[in-house]
Amino acid sequence: MVRWRSGTVQAVRRSWHGAVELEVSTGDGPVRALAYPDLVGSPEPGDRVLLNVGALVMGLGTGGYALVVALPDRLPADPAGNGGTRDDGHLVKARYTPLQAIRLGVDEEASPYREALAAAESIDGMPVVTADLHSALPAILAGVHADRPNARVAYLMTDGGALPAWFSRTLDGLRGHLAGTVTTGQAFGGDLEASTVHTGLLAARHVLHADVTIVAQGPGNLGTGTTWGFSGVALGEAINAVAVLGGRPVGSLRISDGDGRERHRGVSHHTLTAYGKVALVPADLPVPDGLEPGLAALVDAALAPLSGRHRLVRVATGGLDAALRAAPVPLSTMGRKLDQDHGYFLAAAAAGRHAASLLA
Repeated sequence: MVRWRSGTVQAVRRSWHGAVELEVSTGDGPVRALAYPDLVGSPEPGDRVLLNVGALVMGLGTGGYALVVALPDRLPADPAGNGGTRDDGHLVKARYTPLQAIRLGVDEEASPYREALAAAESIDGMPVVTADLHSALPAILAGVHADRPNARVAYLMTDGGALPAWFSRTLDGLRGHLAGTVTTGQAFGGDLEASTVHTGLLAARHVLHADVTIVAQGPGNLGTGTTWGFSGVALGEAINAVAVLGGRPVGSLRISDGDGRERHRGVSHHTLTAYGKVALVPADLPVPDGLEPGLAALVDAALAPLSGRHRLVRVATGGLDAALRAAPVPLSTMGRKLDQDHGYFLAAAAAGRHAASLLA
């Protein structure tokens, strides 16, 4: 449940697209807090703020902020429009929570893209790369642009992790390198809003005119250490959606020799579950050359049972290390940087390279 605190803003620390980081004094001492101005307004020093400190108390790495729920003494102005019609949208996200947001869906009646989306039935063979962690996004993008620097790449953010796209500093740093972001399901705050992965894929193709789309959950994830208890398993369902819409599914492999947990070494058990049990249609699974021999052996053994369902594609990795080091945002997964888990980022970049090779 929610752990509430009241505090006073002492300083605005930094900001990025859609988010502001604050220093807030509370009865428990100073805390680092995050506010989304589109939801709660723009806090200023001296403002009283109501906070949800649950993630902070638990010490969660990705979500370790106190979150601003409201500025009770200085409410933001109402959004434009009278709010009584669907002219400004009626997609309700984070539904029936106190901070549910009403957004204009890309295919709603009031959307300028309604006609195009209503008529769209296919994504026209577009390569779509799926990944189970948000940290793979910049590495996949680096792999695409290593060979096709002018390719238009869209990001489709599912709702397995953070719901506001604004939480992601990675996404903020990639804004000039992506064709756009589509937030789907309960996620919101993208350049376009969609209700499902299917409409999100159609929007990426027919509104953002993407050549390649990357599908992954937002920052953070839910995991219980069990076979099925991981939010990223939903990428298997994304593979199915890509195939239904006439796309080319490409599955990025979660490979690691830096993760201390046995179930994630070699190929993560989450990847094997998503592609081996949830995905019902074939996908290309790019396997990077040049892995350390011990890691390569683990990867080959783990993937052998998937070879009957999917296409295992060997991908040359020349130039990918340089592309990863030139990425416009820092690379990090579970606190590990590029050189601490090189295989993870190399596999994601290889998936991007393979997707680029499918372009005409």
